[in-house]
Amino acid sequence: MRRAFLKPDLLAARLFGGRGPAPAIAATVLGLLAAPLAACSGDAVRTLATDAGYGPRVVAAPDFVTESRSKEAPAFMPVGVDAPKRPVRAKSSEGQKALEAELEGARGRNESRGRAAESAGRGAAAAIKPAPAAQ
Repeated sequence: MRRAFLKPDLLAARLFGGRGPAPAIAATVLGLLAAPLAACSGDAVRTLATDAGYGPRVVAAPDFVTESRSKEAPAFMPVGVDAPKRPVRAKSSEGQKALEAELEGARGRNESRGRAAESAGRGAAAAIKPAPAAQ
């Protein structure tokens, strides 16, 4: 079995009759004509379709939208430029140790509260009898 999609010359021969160099030229012309339609940006095709009346209609933004938007262009950071230095400095080793101690204390308090709630729940659950099964 011959696989036309693996061999472009065979594909052109099947599509265009296979007589001389005409199929190759026709395939090349077809490829060159189809290439702009497969381009990454669809702006050209969309513009042509809109101008011909087939594309989406351009709708103006409502007044409340235009009034709520900023009039100046958004300030984006340019590509290749480093972000500005932050005014907050890193903690010193003493500050970091104090923060770790504070977090360890908070974890201990949370664990003890959890154990207290668990034991209170066990005591309350022991007094509750399950509902009888429906018959």
